[in-house]
Amino acid sequence: MSTATTTENQDLAPVRTESLAELLIATERPPRPTALSACLTFGWRAVLKIKHVPEQLFDVTAFPIMMVLMYTYLFGGALAGSPREYIQYLLPGILVMSVVMITMYTGVSVNTDIEKGVFDRFRTLPIWRPSTMVGYLLGDALRYAIASVVMLTVGLVMGFRPHGGVVGVIAGILVLLVFAFAFSWVWTMFGLLLRTEKSVMGVSMMVLFPLTFLSDIFVKPETMPGWLQAFVNNNPVTHVASTVRSLMEGTSATTPLMWTFGWSLALVAVFGPVTMRLYNRK
Repeated sequence: MSTATTTENQDLAPVRTESLAELLIATERPPRPTALSACLTFGWRAVLKIKHVPEQLFDVTAFPIMMVLMYTYLFGGALAGSPREYIQYLLPGILVMSVVMITMYTGVSVNTDIEKGVFDRFRTLPIWRPSTMVGYLLGDALRYAIASVVMLTVGLVMGFRPHGGVVGVIAGILVLLVFAFAFSWVWTMFGLLLRTEKSVMGVSMMVLFPLTFLSDIFVKPETMPGWLQAFVNNNPVTHVASTVRSLMEGTSATTPLMWTFGWSLALVAVFGPVTMRLYNRK
């Protein structure tokens, strides 16, 4: 054994520091990726994860369909006289609710990659640091768009008729995607802060249920008690739902639209830096 080892060691040429340095600088170093290209690359990575695990699309296909059917036929007759009348008010709100609810999976994905050690590799790359987080959000934007298309298709079959036309529908979806992108920064923070993905989901549901159910998604705030109206009228989900509903109906959406963009800017301004600080210290 020792003789064989000695023979092998004698056959290996000694490595000099000078030759190693010449080898490392023999070729030109590739250019550093730009912030945009790094963000798009990580966004494409998120899309490829959906391709290899198509079960991830369950929450943006089956869940929205179930929500539309269940709430329309359960409450339509009692609240509006018929499901066909109720869906005109309900569908934009349910669209907002479904997309806002699935934003929590951004934090779950971040937490999963941390547990697997993938983030340790990302931190060693010569890239713009926030690109990993932005990539998650860009990839999830595709899922939000799929959920919106699925719900609108089901709503049209059930009798929903947007008087704002195609332009109003597209504008409503774009506003919703902007808010969902901003709101997802909250869950990336929790994904970095909490230790397990179950903890992320638990905290997310504690926040999402009051925000979505205590809003104008199902009924108008005028029908609620005064103390509850104060919360509902200042709820960011209410502002987003009112904006999407007004754009799809073809009515004025100036005030709720300003509130929606204000909330979006505030969420990014507050939770974006906090998320990156946690990421750099993780």
